Amino acid sequence: MFNATMPPWAIDMHCHCNSNSKYDTKPQFDPKNTVSNVFPAFLEKERRRMNVLGCALTTYSAVLSSEEVYEQNEYMYALSKENPFFFQWAVIDPCDERTFEQAKQMLKSDKTLGLKIHSYFHNYEIMNEVRRLFAFANDLGAALLMHPDHPREVCPIADEFPDMKLINAHLSGLDHIHVIQNAKHGNVFTDTSGSLSYQNNVIEYAVERIGSEKIFFGTDSYSCAFQRGRIDYADVSDQDKENILRENALREFPKLKKAFSDKL
Repeated sequence: MFNATMPPWAIDMHCHCNSNSKYDTKPQFDPKNTVSNVFPAFLEKERRRMNVLGCALTTYSAVLSSEEVYEQNEYMYALSKENPFFFQWAVIDPCDERTFEQAKQMLKSDKTLGLKIHSYFHNYEIMNEVRRLFAFANDLGAALLMHPDHPREVCPIADEFPDMKLINAHLSGLDHIHVIQNAKHGNVFTDTSGSLSYQNNVIEYAVERIGSEKIFFGTDSYSCAFQRGRIDYADVSDQDKENILRENALREFPKLKKAFSDKL
């Protein structure tokens, strides 16, 4: 049942937080700067205020550098285990072989939803590694959240790996829509995270072309109020909004359905 005094409840499927690492984003380096606060306590408080009842994330350090991926995965794993609000994406990095076995073990937890790759900041050429990364996810039957690096070349390779779910993040326009429309097994998705959802018609156009069932709600640590409003006030049906905000996540991720069974 919905809370009548709040917007429909949601799950944030793409988020990041600071962890007191040297690779944190500000305001770690200026404690008085709270303008872009992305520490876990603030993210949880802000999202609960807007009826976002769960958040799937990595630390910023895990994706902004390849230096601390293993350690930051451990940090996020511990945080998600101790806090029912947080869920984890386990970051895998071809530059650190340890992260593959680490992620494999973490996926056994109810709090680890899938895998995350970020070739741009980890400084590898995605086309040189994509089949290895996709095969790893496919063998585990896992979801893989990908920063959209060369999506028209990378995403079609998902046709070779039908047992994985590929989330091409940061919905922004035609490239995202094209790869979803053409996915042979229907296993390519996107999310609304990032700043480009400010575009006037991007949500509406995507729903018209690919359907709301292929879109997850995410914030990427941008203002949750902005991101929620973009979906809550989108010119699409209430069912489309509910699909994006939570129903797709509950359908595609049984761990989330189990975690939120008391809300269904």
